[in-house]
Amino acid sequence: MNEPDRAGRLDVLTFGCRLNAVESEAIRRAAAGGTDDLVILNTCGVTAEAVRQAKQTIRRVRREQPTARIVVTGCAAQIEPETFADMPEVTQVVGNAEKTRPQTWTSLSQSLREGERTRVSDIMRAHANAPFFFGTSAVDSIEGQTRAFVEVQTGCDHRCTFCVIPYGRGPSRSAPAAEVVAQVRGLLENNYREIVLTGVDITSWGHDLPGSPKLGALVKQILREAPDLKRLRLSSIDCIEADGDLLDAAATEPRFMPHLHLSLQAGDDMILKRMKRRHSRDEAISFCADLRALRPDMVFGADVIAGFPTETEDMFQRSLDLVEECGLTHLHVFPFSPRAGTPAARMPQVDRAVAKERAARLRERGSTALKAHLDRQVGRSLQVLTERGGLARTQDFTPVRLPRETPHGQFLGVRIRSHDNRELLP
Repeated sequence: MNEPDRAGRLDVLTFGCRLNAVESEAIRRAAAGGTDDLVILNTCGVTAEAVRQAKQTIRRVRREQPTARIVVTGCAAQIEPETFADMPEVTQVVGNAEKTRPQTWTSLSQSLREGERTRVSDIMRAHANAPFFFGTSAVDSIEGQTRAFVEVQTGCDHRCTFCVIPYGRGPSRSAPAAEVVAQVRGLLENNYREIVLTGVDITSWGHDLPGSPKLGALVKQILREAPDLKRLRLSSIDCIEADGDLLDAAATEPRFMPHLHLSLQAGDDMILKRMKRRHSRDEAISFCADLRALRPDMVFGADVIAGFPTETEDMFQRSLDLVEECGLTHLHVFPFSPRAGTPAARMPQVDRAVAKERAARLRERGSTALKAHLDRQVGRSLQVLTERGGLARTQDFTPVRLPRETPHGQFLGVRIRSHDNRELLP
C-alpha cells in the first residue's frame, strides 16, 4: 500500500496490483480540483487479508484526519460494498466502473446530500468503452515511478476456483492498439525509458477488438511505432495463451526485455485442474524450455500457491520441483488463504500451519534459485536502469544496489563484483 502524499488535501492510497497504481493516478487527476480534504482508498480484493488491511487503514485515517471525507473504491469495494458502507468512518463507497470518471468526484457533495452511501454499478455489464477504462489513457506520468505502466486490458473471462477478481473487474476488455501506442508515446515524451504493459489477464488482449488481434501483434506495433522506447516489459502472463508473434518478439526484439513473470500457481496436474487453470505441468515446462531456446538470457518469475485445498505432500513436491524444471528465478509464493465466495473456499482445506510451512519451503527453494542466478552474474558487465533509493534493474529485472545515490531514470554500465543473496553489487 502506498502512503498518501500529504502535500495537498487530496490523498489517494493505493493497495494491491500495478493496475491499481495506474488507475490511482487516473483517480487523482479525475478528483483534482473537486472536494478538498478527501481521502480515497483504491483497494485490493484478492484476499481476505487485503480487505482486512483496507479496513485497518480506514480506521487509522479517520483517527489522523477526523474531518476528512473517506471514499473507498477498487476491487474490494466493488466485490463487497456493504462491508465498507457499514463502517461509520466511510463517507461513500464507489465502484470500479465509476472511480476514474470526473463526474463521480465533482458530484460527490450532491450525492452525499442525497444520502447516497454507495455508487457501485454492475461490473459484469461493463464494456470496452466504459469511461473508467479509457480514463487511464490520459495518464502520461505515474507519481514516484521510474518505469511506467500502461493498462492495455482489464477484467477476466476465466474462473479460477481460488480467484474473486473477475467479480471486481468484470469481463475482459481490451484497449485499442492505437490508444495504447498513443499513451506509450506520451510517456516517452515525459522521459520514461521503460514501459510495462499491464492488465488483469493481458494475454487475452484483443479478443474483443475487430479482427481479434493477439498480444504479440500489440507488442510488435508498440516497438515499431515507438522507436525511442528503450525497454518494454510485460506484467504477469498465462503461458498457455502466448502467441507466435509474442514468442517471435521475445526472440528477435532486443528492446523486449528478457524477463517474463508467469501465472503458474502449482506444479501438480490434479491441483491445476482443481484450480481450473488452463495449462498442465508439462506445458509450463515446455514453454520455458522453448522460449529459453529462442532467447537464452530469458529469466522467469512465477506466482505459486502452497497448500491449495486437497494438496498432498507429493503434490506439493511437484511444485517444488517445478522451480528447477522451469528454471524459475523470481518467485512470488502465497500460502493458500480461502476467499469467501470462491469454489476453493468450499473445498477440503489444508491445515493453515501446513500451508505456511510449505510456503516457507517454496521460498527457500526460490532463494536457492535466485542465488544461483546472482552467482552467474558476478564478473559480468551489465546495463542497468536507475530507480529511486540507490536501486537499479538489469534487463532481466534483477535488482542492483548502487554504491551511491544516482538520479533515477538513467542508463548505466556496471560491472558486477558480488551480491548479497538478494541484489547484485557493482
